[in-house]
Amino acid sequence: MPFRDRLIDLRPLRSSRPFRDLWAGSSLVSLGQQVAAVAVLFQVWQLTHSPLWTGAIGLATAAPLLLLGLAGGWLADAVDRRTLVRLTTAGQVVSAVGLTAQAVAGNTSVQLLLALVAAQSGCAALGAPARRTLPVLLLPAGQVAAGLALQNVAFQASMLAGPALAGVVLAEWGPPAAYALQTVACVASLLTVAGLPALPPQRTDARQETANRRRPARGGWRIILRRPTLWGSFATDVAATVLAMPIAIFPLINEVRFGGDPQTLGLFLSAIAVGGIGAGLLSGTVTRLRRAGLVQLLAATVWGLALAGFGLAGPLWPALGCLVIAGAADTVAVVTRGALVQLEAPDRYRGRVSSVEHVIGVAGPELGNFRGGLLASLTSAPVALAAGGVAAALTVAAVALVNRPLRDYRTPPSGSPALHSAPCPESSGGAV
Repeated sequence: MPFRDRLIDLRPLRSSRPFRDLWAGSSLVSLGQQVAAVAVLFQVWQLTHSPLWTGAIGLATAAPLLLLGLAGGWLADAVDRRTLVRLTTAGQVVSAVGLTAQAVAGNTSVQLLLALVAAQSGCAALGAPARRTLPVLLLPAGQVAAGLALQNVAFQASMLAGPALAGVVLAEWGPPAAYALQTVACVASLLTVAGLPALPPQRTDARQETANRRRPARGGWRIILRRPTLWGSFATDVAATVLAMPIAIFPLINEVRFGGDPQTLGLFLSAIAVGGIGAGLLSGTVTRLRRAGLVQLLAATVWGLALAGFGLAGPLWPALGCLVIAGAADTVAVVTRGALVQLEAPDRYRGRVSSVEHVIGVAGPELGNFRGGLLASLTSAPVALAAGGVAAALTVAAVALVNRPLRDYRTPPSGSPALHSAPCPESSGGAV
């Protein structure tokens, strides 16, 4: 493979103006969200000086995601997805304006602040499944993985740049400016989705159109359970996150091995992001490979083994190297899984399948952090990291062993048109 083809694949930005606009808007809103997240943390601490209240930020963010994420999937299969994304993005704009207004007014109520955070999170949750379906609807099938890689690189870059930008803005102008920056980013995102083409869920025939005019077809969960490629992909993600998520153990491993230096703790998080961005910049290496199922399985295995290596590594630089490898493997797994799920899900179920992917993406890491913290408190940080990483790798290997369709799955060739409606198991004989 020529070196040029190993670099990030920019074809989606050239071939589809709607996707290019969507990518630009999503990149801006990701940066704005990172800035606002730091501003919320700063403001809550200034108001309460209580770790209990700063912890409540996570509850205010996660609860709406879990409660409304599945509802968003149902809506994405019932209405025009462009309309749903427009409305939920407009809701995020209103919430961002509310955050800005309360900061300008000198709000002292932490409950009001968290309510606005929850409202914005709820709008994002309702729109997330529909947003996840957009790349496969706007791009040729062979470019879907490349489009997801571009989105992932933008997200990783926002994770690196957003907190640093927030620190500068908060130091110079305070929370009102940080929230105002997020508002501008949300408005820009709304303008980009305003120009999307109509994207109604596709129907199979006139009778199906009449039956589904008010509600989507039943069987969203059945589609996942009957397609080995889908349930195997989700099971791989659950194993990787629930069994091996390391972030909750970072403070303890930093205290035990590196004297609790806060700079070292920051390096742990940065190392994962560096690995993710590096893999994204070289994502052409994997997005042009058609064996997406096998690539995801291998990447998830490397993620688990790299985190086990981090738990066992003594010196700082080998430990950081393991985290860089883990971050790169995570990016590869996320990109290949996203492409596989969107290409395999029939269009009339794609919103609900995407909502399951969204909920797993939110809940899996949180459960994994809880598991890691609990196990570390009962044993030790190295044991929790090593055991979790090895368990994740072994579980992924078991999924690969029993799920041949996932191992053998191939994405469509690069010249294929977008797959707006994959056949259902009932009609293809693919039920298992």
